Amino acid sequence: MGLFDKLKERLQKTREQISGGMDNLINGYAEIDDDFYEELEENLIMSDMGMDATEEILNELQKQVRDKHIRVPADTKELLIEIIKERMALTEDAYEFKDRKSVVLVVGVNGVGKTTTCGKLASSLKAQGKRVILCAADTFRAAATEQLKEWSNRAGVEIITGNEGGDPGSVIYDGVSAAKARGADVLICDTAGRLNNKKNLMEELRKINNIISREYPDACRETLVVLDSTTGQNALSQAKEFKEVTDVTGIVLTKLDGTAKGGIAVAIKDRMGVPVKYIGVGEGIDDLEPFDPDAYVRAIFA
Repeated sequence: MGLFDKLKERLQKTREQISGGMDNLINGYAEIDDDFYEELEENLIMSDMGMDATEEILNELQKQVRDKHIRVPADTKELLIEIIKERMALTEDAYEFKDRKSVVLVVGVNGVGKTTTCGKLASSLKAQGKRVILCAADTFRAAATEQLKEWSNRAGVEIITGNEGGDPGSVIYDGVSAAKARGADVLICDTAGRLNNKKNLMEELRKINNIISREYPDACRETLVVLDSTTGQNALSQAKEFKEVTDVTGIVLTKLDGTAKGGIAVAIKDRMGVPVKYIGVGEGIDDLEPFDPDAYVRAIFA
């Protein structure tokens, strides 16, 4: 199954919300008028695209409709696809970490699929010929290390662990040392998912970042925030919290196969200025996909 077909299948609920609503509009209106735009706005907001992003998207759509003298509602669909796709575009160096010696910090609250994301990312990178080491720096959640060990076995990659309740910084230190000594291409670090005490979280992440900067200054750095897309706008709030305490370089959206709120990908890029880099569309080890704006947007409008 190709990426587009896979996304089309897994993003069914979001597609029904956005594309289904769009098709109803196209079939229900003979001409483009204020009521057409009002219903389209409601449809996009219901997908959790966000008020600000929706307003800007519709303003651009209206401008292009005027400039191109479009009269038929059906002709707005392709315009809308291109406008949204452009807003989701990634820079050429978005995945630079895959081509350099790198350290990837994976952060996020408990329950969003953070540890699972670490395992899936490790498997994906190994399949590309990279030597990957996992680092179990979430020493606070019960069984977090055991869960990551299971993923390391499934992915066929090495893992560095510490003691439950131990110092995450020491595990990171050991992980960095192992990555350098063993010539690993990518070190993926699972971290504790706590937001209830931001001061502790900030201190912990500061310490972790300092250790990496001191011990591995030449490493390319990537910090991915994992968000559960089914929580909609709450995911955006979590992303903001983490951006306040660490240098977030990308977003991983999980559980997109189980939600109609797939528009949150647009809202996050719009509000955060941080790109979505990976999406989780299933529970299998191969169900973490690098974000492809064209395939994603066309899948939800298919």
